[in-house]
Amino acid sequence: MKYINTQEITPQQLAQSLQRPAFDYSARVEQVQPIINKVKAEGDSALQDFNAKFDGIDTPISCVSQDVSQKDLESLDPKIRESFEVAIANITKFHESQKNTEHLVETMPGIQCWRESRAIDTVGLYIPGGTAVLPSTLMMLAIPAKIAGCEKIVVCTPPQKDGNISKEILALCAMLDLKNIYAVGGAHSVAAMAYGTEQIPKCDKIFGPGNQFVTVAKMLVSQDPYGAAIDMPAGPSEVLVVADEHANASFVAADLLSQAEHGVDSHVVCVVLSSEKGKEIEQKLGVQLMQLSRSEIAQQALEKSVMIQVSNRNEAIEVSNQYAPEHLILHLDDVDTVLSSITNTGSVFVGQWSPESVGDYASGTNHTLPTFGFAKSYSGVSLDSFVKKVTFQKLSKEGLQNISDTVINLADLEELDAHANAVKVRL
Repeated sequence: MKYINTQEITPQQLAQSLQRPAFDYSARVEQVQPIINKVKAEGDSALQDFNAKFDGIDTPISCVSQDVSQKDLESLDPKIRESFEVAIANITKFHESQKNTEHLVETMPGIQCWRESRAIDTVGLYIPGGTAVLPSTLMMLAIPAKIAGCEKIVVCTPPQKDGNISKEILALCAMLDLKNIYAVGGAHSVAAMAYGTEQIPKCDKIFGPGNQFVTVAKMLVSQDPYGAAIDMPAGPSEVLVVADEHANASFVAADLLSQAEHGVDSHVVCVVLSSEKGKEIEQKLGVQLMQLSRSEIAQQALEKSVMIQVSNRNEAIEVSNQYAPEHLILHLDDVDTVLSSITNTGSVFVGQWSPESVGDYASGTNHTLPTFGFAKSYSGVSLDSFVKKVTFQKLSKEGLQNISDTVINLADLEELDAHANAVKVRL
């Protein structure tokens, strides 16, 4: 990791050090747009062609039979099934708590206003299956979708080498009672969910992380009024870890590596309060790195990452807010005293006993989070991501009389006569 000290650089140099690895999306647009166009024009036959080209699977596109997913559930390793059940329970409990009852407000005598939630009708869930199969992502997206009451939930995930979907993914689909499951991945699956094909229903909103091609495809369909909305802009996975002089260096190193192993483009930032602690963490990184099955991937990620020495805890939080990490892990004494100062991050892991991996899998919070600095303006996926908020107003005759002059004056100011007349005619 590159090592810098904020006392030895300018604010501009710090900002430069916090930049994520550059990626030219324009090049990917040129590759992805033709894929989207072909799927729009040819539907399932295009999906079959792309499955053959990218995954080596040349079979007709069809919905996975519920009998298949049920058999996979019955043959699932009992330990994995039990782990799924615990994770499902925690994720469900946390997202159920996000339901809220909106209050009716009387803004003036005779004028009542309120808001109600309505589920998005059809949602598409993209579940990655390239360098790693991620059933955890299926739980994080399908559970709040079901709690919200989405009428149709479509799941697309890349086929394995044998042409089938991962047995664990299918078993989990059975546990969650998901019926619209398709062995299609990549940018072409995003296009299928956005525009619909003979087999795959058109979706109103698409969720889920993916590689650069999936990310660009989501961006493109979200810009098309005939496409689909998406959960959020996305970039590679990232973490920022803050460690004071009392932090356990082994714990910190493990946290950094747990994010670095996601991919070579993952970004890792470690903020330390002393050079001694930084050196200790570097030493532990070297030891633990060699023990990982994905050590080569993690090593490449670390080479593009940075360790920053700051002078105090307040500056550490300032650096974090400036970076706006997807995940923020705090190895600090009296950690609760800094929480109110945190403004820009997707999810916070408080104290040495809160590794980021618990949030990835089973603590209950959602792991679909804003990356690439979008935590400054976006939230992670929640129950609200799967609903629309509809406002209502109900006026009595008295209420209209009370507000009529205000509305007529403002409509006249904007020279919108019909607006004013809609009030006048009622008087």
